[in-house]
Amino acid sequence: MNATHPIAGRDELFARFMQVLSTRTLRHVAEEARLDGESLKEAVERYEIDYAWQVLGSQRLQDACLVVLGARLESRVSDAQRACLVDVLQSAATAQPTDALMSFDNDVPEHLTTLLCAWFDQQSALATEAA
Repeated sequence: MNATHPIAGRDELFARFMQVLSTRTLRHVAEEARLDGESLKEAVERYEIDYAWQVLGSQRLQDACLVVLGARLESRVSDAQRACLVDVLQSAATAQPTDALMSFDNDVPEHLTTLLCAWFDQQSALATEAA
């Protein structure tokens, strides 16, 4: 899927995922709310903003990612694939600064699915070559 930019290993998969995450500080969220003419409370409610570690570690995001991954694979997500997805999300949650904010309205499922599918394809090709 991603032949021009292969993902060598789990650490690189994680690093690429971390690069696509969109987090904000409270100050940035407040400034955006002010520019939109709304209160911080309204912005937080409208965009469903929470701490990034909370969003990334949530069952809600995990479920959304599994749905998108299953659709892209056009099959049931295997236990190994699910474990990999959960590991990346939990590792990303742990790596977040305590003050980083993130919206539940995000594109994490699509980005993570793209990276995981490329990585799964690469792992499959490596296993085939080794056999």
